[in-house]
Amino acid sequence: MFDGEAAVPLITATGPVLIFGGPYSNIQATEALFDQARRLGIAPDQMICTGDIAAYGADPQACVDLIRGHRVATVMGNCEEQLARNAPDCGCGFAAGSACDRLSAGWFGYANARVDAAAKRWMAGLPRRIDLAIGGRRLAIVHGAPSRINRFVFGSDPEAMLADEIALTGVDGVIAGHCGLGFTRMVGGKLWHNAGAVGLPANDGTPRGWFSVLTPHGDGFSITPMPLAFDHGAAAFAMRAAGLAEDYAGAIETGVWPNFDILPLAERAATAMPLAPATVAVPGDAPAAAAPPADAVVALERLETLWVNTGTLCNLACGGCYIESSPRNDRLAYIAPEIVASLLDEARELQPDLREIGFTGGEPFMNPAILPMLGDALDRGYRVLVLTNAMRPMQRHFDALRALRAAHGAKLAVRVSLDHFTPSGHEALRGADSWQPALAGLRALDAAGFAPSVAARFDPALASEAEVRAGFAGLFADEGLAIDATDPAALVLFAELTTEPGVAGVAAAAWQALRSRGADAMCRTARMVVQRKGESRASIVACTLLPYEARFDLGSTLAASARPVALDHPYCAQFCVFGASSCMGAR
Repeated sequence: MFDGEAAVPLITATGPVLIFGGPYSNIQATEALFDQARRLGIAPDQMICTGDIAAYGADPQACVDLIRGHRVATVMGNCEEQLARNAPDCGCGFAAGSACDRLSAGWFGYANARVDAAAKRWMAGLPRRIDLAIGGRRLAIVHGAPSRINRFVFGSDPEAMLADEIALTGVDGVIAGHCGLGFTRMVGGKLWHNAGAVGLPANDGTPRGWFSVLTPHGDGFSITPMPLAFDHGAAAFAMRAAGLAEDYAGAIETGVWPNFDILPLAERAATAMPLAPATVAVPGDAPAAAAPPADAVVALERLETLWVNTGTLCNLACGGCYIESSPRNDRLAYIAPEIVASLLDEARELQPDLREIGFTGGEPFMNPAILPMLGDALDRGYRVLVLTNAMRPMQRHFDALRALRAAHGAKLAVRVSLDHFTPSGHEALRGADSWQPALAGLRALDAAGFAPSVAARFDPALASEAEVRAGFAGLFADEGLAIDATDPAALVLFAELTTEPGVAGVAAAAWQALRSRGADAMCRTARMVVQRKGESRASIVACTLLPYEARFDLGSTLAASARPVALDHPYCAQFCVFGASSCMGAR
């Protein structure tokens, strides 16, 4: 029942309560939910919806009518808020230019045109919070978070953030929706629970929605997450028949989301791993973490790119350097040209698909043998890509570099590291007085006809990819540089890397589900050769980012290095599979 005296509606549970969110205009799922509630003996007045009734699917009005007609207690979601206002978008706050932003324009406009005025008036009157008294506890039910209706909160988010949000409510916990993925966390004895969404699968590779049943006991209550089977084929067919984008229709059938714009890395890493949540007792501890899934294993299908690490010595000591290059780090020695020549001889016999030799460091132009090695690779007919900060080490070799370009044309490509489109942003990572020399080197390469590309660091938490590309486009225009910032090969954006706990690598199920959609790993077609300090032989490693990890050391010959690689490092997830980054990018 509702407590009409309270500023916030209060429902007192005397029996099980069904919590659900995200019907998402999916009438097949919403009808299946009510059928399941009847089988569980839960009446509509014992059900609570966390919002987003009308969203991705084909039947927004029918879903509103069904929930409204059953008088289900409903919290206002951002979709309800925006539809009630006849707003121009869903109000999710998606990054401009992102896939979510692009797709939401289509489905929101469709829903807005089909939800009638009476439904919008009802949406406008929905509460932003409903409190639930159950098992001696009081919980605040909101859409996104207590602080903001459209805040995405995920199971991997920091405990301190969850604690701050719970503290805003003044009660014993929060039940929220919005993010579409269910989870339960206990934070300082208080609860955060998300029941998931019924209208779209949970990115777990199965065509199921999710809801939860809360059951009071004498000393608390239990939470039981429950899967919802529905006619996903009919739901997808209806979306296609309505002319909606294929992306979400396909997601309903495959159980894998069309994009991961809003997902933290831990949630991305769980892609296509079927959920099997257990009942949680409150008060009590959250359930133990499940055993980690089997890692994906990637075979070397063909060797297309051989990277040569010229040594870790560099004229700069950049913050967050992937392989810790600096003026003092010689852990990887200057590689000897005879080692490179020997591997190229082997490649001629065993690796007919090899087409590109990449030189990286450190700063490659600090290696005294860099020009002979570039020339040898070019003379053998390979495309050569050299990565440089374009500062003094490169500039003192500029005449010889220009001669190689004149002799071999576009087969010699240069990529310049410019970490941001502003001096302050670049120097925050590269150090003081690094901007102007790098820009001067880039200008010189462009003027000499090299058609250089640029590599930059990119943190989606700080700016969208579209914003970063727009910033570089402005820089290139101001400098008169003929570089297309919209071309992913001309402006290569690398993911920022961390070793976040809980994200050990890439699960086999995620790799299988995403490979057909373009996910890739560099170790499928590339290897890198290094020469460790004090060693005369080469070491071939699986990845340009992991020269120090023993398990990625694959021997000293190309033949030995052809064995499969397990994607069991955080960088495999962050950089390649979910970060969609690559050190390649041939133009």
